[in-house]
Amino acid sequence: MSVAGLCEICERPDVDHTCDRCGRLVCDRHWDEDIGMCVECGAEVGQPSDRTSPEDMPDGVDTYRF
Repeated sequence: MSVAGLCEICERPDVDHTCDRCGRLVCDRHWDEDIGMCVECGAEVGQPSDRTSPEDMPDGVDTYRF
């Protein structure tokens, strides 16, 4: 999607994306296509492969769900 404005991370004029999480306007350099977020939100949330599945946890580890 092409949008008008400056990248809210590096201030380059070629903004092409809007972050699905925070709404920042970002350029291709600061966009993570795999997760649909800017690189800053991606760093906060983490990649799906970074998450540990419950099956991989050792026995006796409590799991809290909200």
